[in-house]
This record gives sequence, structure tokens and C-alpha cells, in this order.
Amino acid sequence: MAELRKILIANRGEVALRIVRACKEMGIRSVAVYSEADRDSMHARMADESVCIGPAQSSLSYLNMANIISAALVTGADAIHPGYGFLSENADFARTVEGAGLIWVGPGADAITAMGDKINARNLMAAAGVPVAPGTTEPASDLDAAVAAAAEIGYPVMVKASAGGGGMGMGVAADEAALRTEYDKVRAFAERMFGDGSVLIERYFPRVRHVEVQILGLADGRVVALGERECSVQRRNQKLVEESPSPAVSPELRERFLAAAVRAGEAVNYRNAGTVECLLDPATQEFFFLEMNTRLQVEHPVTEYVYGVDLVEEQLRVAAGLAPTFDPDALTPRGHAIELRINAEDPKRFLPGPGAITTWNEPSGTGVRVDSGYVAGNTVTPFYDSLMAKLILTGDTREEAVQRARAAVAQFEIVGPKCNLPFFAELLENEEFLSGDYDTGIVSRMR
Repeated sequence: MAELRKILIANRGEVALRIVRACKEMGIRSVAVYSEADRDSMHARMADESVCIGPAQSSLSYLNMANIISAALVTGADAIHPGYGFLSENADFARTVEGAGLIWVGPGADAITAMGDKINARNLMAAAGVPVAPGTTEPASDLDAAVAAAAEIGYPVMVKASAGGGGMGMGVAADEAALRTEYDKVRAFAERMFGDGSVLIERYFPRVRHVEVQILGLADGRVVALGERECSVQRRNQKLVEESPSPAVSPELRERFLAAAVRAGEAVNYRNAGTVECLLDPATQEFFFLEMNTRLQVEHPVTEYVYGVDLVEEQLRVAAGLAPTFDPDALTPRGHAIELRINAEDPKRFLPGPGAITTWNEPSGTGVRVDSGYVAGNTVTPFYDSLMAKLILTGDTREEAVQRARAAVAQFEIVGPKCNLPFFAELLENEEFLSGDYDTGIVSRMR
């Protein structure tokens, strides 16, 4: 077992604050890193110590491995928690952290590498008995190979960057003409963004739900699953709303989901928090492995409520070699939770709208939790993700959580940057969403 006395948080915004609070509750000192643009940020002010690691550009600060490691060593940190985004799924960074004699709060570098390549991940999952959608088992080396693969799989197909993630580097082709366009577009994007132009061709399901399972690889080697989350409210393949449990998942289907997710984690000797993402065909109740996110998820709070588990605390306990605070054999879900991602963006077209915050009044009350990274006087800059806060609503039933969400959205006051709160007010009155029978096309149908 390792003693964790001080944690450096290699991130910013609301997730950095979330980790700071967990450290305080566990009696662990925290070190925040910040860019010059974040000098007056909440996470830098709330941590026990803070270190500037570079200019505003992510490449020179939050993605600067050398500066982050140096900050950890200078401050005497024992471990580094990467949060999500930035370097959280970078196997080289995980190895660098451990090579510097520090503890990495996350899965092993080998697991990150195995799951970071979509084609390799698909093949590993298939071998482990996890359902995968029809698709290529190796990269489509050129356009002719992609056309041949699509003909065998059957249109429509999804063209995906093998090294991509977070909904980036994907396109849909309904026929060969569209495939020729999308293949070149996705490959160019993948080379530019990920330095890897490998492309995967996979069957595309026009009506599908996005359901994911939270897993936790324990220090003793076991992998446990903490229920599922529904993530089908998306724009540009990126999530806006998550809820647990999923309205689409029956008890029988849930058992199949959880068993498959555990097999996925065991296949790569997974440790720490991770998420197995799947596509669910609501017509057939078949689900297929999509990808594994080898980190803490933005939407982890809904699972925390339903299962009564502090996932950040559990991450730190696993990293220290400690047993979990809960009984893995007696996990019992309760109630319902919904998370709304409050972004600095246009509520109609979802285009970023940064700016100075002149008013910031958070809602409160029973069943209301706000994980935020901003207060009045802060500025949402164009340098980073547009996420300002997460509004989490809980209740004994989905209907109670939705009702609390309506009231909280009406109470949440943000003036300055653009904000998507009006979109959520609309969604929470939408009959399709209220019925629970919705899919990943719901936002486009609202527009």
C-alpha cells in the first residue's frame, strides 16, 4: 500500500475542483496546476497549493508533460490525478508519471494503450465475448479497402478514426459516393488531430441509444460494474444529458450489460475507474461495444448518487492499494439521477460563446447538486472546453428528478457568456424525452 499525502491535479475547471474537494474530505493535500489564462480560476484558489505551468495554449500548459511532472516533484506530490480530457488517456504520460516515482491515479498504461485504438479494442472485446458491431478487424488501408469493407458490412456505415474519442473523427455514409467523401475527410481529420490516420469502417444503426456502464477495477484485481448510464441526448456525437438508470434498460438487459462490461475490464486487467460505452438497438435489445474510456467520466455524479459511492475517493483508494469503502457483492441501486452539462454555447446551434461572467447564481434545494468551475467575475476563455458546470438532479423516481431539473434550470442564472440553459428548458418539456423512449437523434428532431 502507498500513502497518499499530496495529490497534484493535472486538469482545470470543475473536475479539478471536484478532485480538490475529495482530497479535502480524505485529509489529503491538493496541488492545482493552472495556465496563465486560469490564474484567477476557482480550482487554483481552492487547492492547498497551486503552480503555473505555462501560457494559455493547452499544448504549452495542460498538455505539457514535463512542466506537470516538474510541478509535482517541486511540490512534493505523491501522485497525479489527470481528471478527464487533456492527458487523462495518454499512456505515455501515465508511464512518465510512474517513471518519475509518482503514483498514477488511473488504469495502467497498457490498458490505456489497448483501449486507445478502436480497432484493437474491438478485436480484444470480441475475443473476450463482448458483443461488437459488424466492422473491420484491421484499418481500411485505402479508399478501395474501405469501399470493399462497406460492401461486405452493408450500408449505412460509420467511418471512424481508429485513434479518436469523445465523439470526434466520425462520419456516416449511406452509399459509396458518401463513403468516398467521408473516408478522406475522417482520415485527414485523424491525421491532424491524433497523428494517426487509421480508419475503421463499422455498421451504422440509424436509430440507436448510447448506453454506458461504469466499471471500477479494484486493488485486489476484481472488476465491478456500478450500473449503466443513458447518454443519448447528444449534439455532434457529444453528450449533453446523462441519466441513471437508463429508461431503456430492463433488469434482464442490465444484467447482460454489466456482465459484458466486467468481461471487458477483465480482458485488459483493468484497475481504477473506467467506462464501457455501448450502442443499444432499441428494436432488438441488442447492444454492441463502442469504446472504453480509460478515465473518470464527466457524468460520474449520476452513478455516485444511484449507488451511493464516491468514485473519486474510490479512485484514490485503488491507487493507494486500499480496499473499497463499499461491498462489491452488495451494490444496490436507488432512485434516479439526471445530469445536464451547462456549456458556454449558443442554445440553438451549439456554437461556443465564451465571455466574462457578470452574474452566476446557482440553484439549490433538495436533490440539487452543482459541480462548477466558475463564479461571477471569472471569464470563460476560448482556449478550453466550453463546459462551465454540471447540474445534477436526483429523486426517488425519474419523474421527480425531471421536475427538480425544471425548477433548477429556471433558477440557474448565468449572464455574460452564451449558455445552453434555454435548450434544457425546452428538452425538459419535450414529450419524447419525458417518455424515456428517445434515441441519439432527439436533438436533431428538436431543431
